[in-house]
Amino acid sequence: MTPLELFGLICVLAVVRLAMSLRPVPANGVSPGVAPAAESDASQGSAPPFAVVVKEYLDAFIVAGLVALLLITFVVRTFFIPSGSMEPTLQVHDVLLVNEFEYRLSKPHDGDIVVFPPPIVTTNDFIKRLIGSPGEKLRVHAGVVYRNDKPLNEPYIAQKPDYELEIKDYNVYVDGTPIDPAEGNIPPRKLWTAPDTIPPNCYFMMGDNRNNSEDSHIWGFAQVDGDFATGPEAGHKAGFTGHAILLFWPPNRIGILH
Repeated sequence: MTPLELFGLICVLAVVRLAMSLRPVPANGVSPGVAPAAESDASQGSAPPFAVVVKEYLDAFIVAGLVALLLITFVVRTFFIPSGSMEPTLQVHDVLLVNEFEYRLSKPHDGDIVVFPPPIVTTNDFIKRLIGSPGEKLRVHAGVVYRNDKPLNEPYIAQKPDYELEIKDYNVYVDGTPIDPAEGNIPPRKLWTAPDTIPPNCYFMMGDNRNNSEDSHIWGFAQVDGDFATGPEAGHKAGFTGHAILLFWPPNRIGILH
């Protein structure tokens, strides 16, 4: 359930609760058809009326809903895996717990599994592994990813990437061809600090299923905040939704994510 859907449910419950509270009160203060003595007897030891029980449950559901809304909006959220781009680490239909608060206090780290809106038109957030951070060099050669000229040990990938990649000349080159800024997020030169390092505020994201993943080798850089500089989502707000920290469904795959 999304925060908007949960908010709508809370509103419906609140309207029902309010409607149950707005009973007409007669001028003599006695409910129609009920004698004062009968009301007094009912208040001494008999079970509470059905309406009172319903109100108590509604109050509990509304409070619980508000707490859950605060949690999934600012602290944690569940995320459902719709594709195989992160196999074998994550499988289709896995359900994750995502920490939405962490990146409000600290910067993302290389190796984090991150949920984020990509710089392309889509209705869903993506989930990828953070491979390169601002100021770092990055290239892929002969199936090996090099960060700052050091090969990465990547036991989590499905297979080695079958493409060559290098950040140079203020762009990301894949098999010798630069990414078109009209199709991906490639900041203009003035926003780079060097022609061969990842620009400030930008991150290079890759799926663990390297050859079946729509990631930064297709659409350029993700951003932790600000607006996308170029591409289909240029001018739209960027950001990281959160850090995926725990796989909690299905039960036989429960575990901390690395």
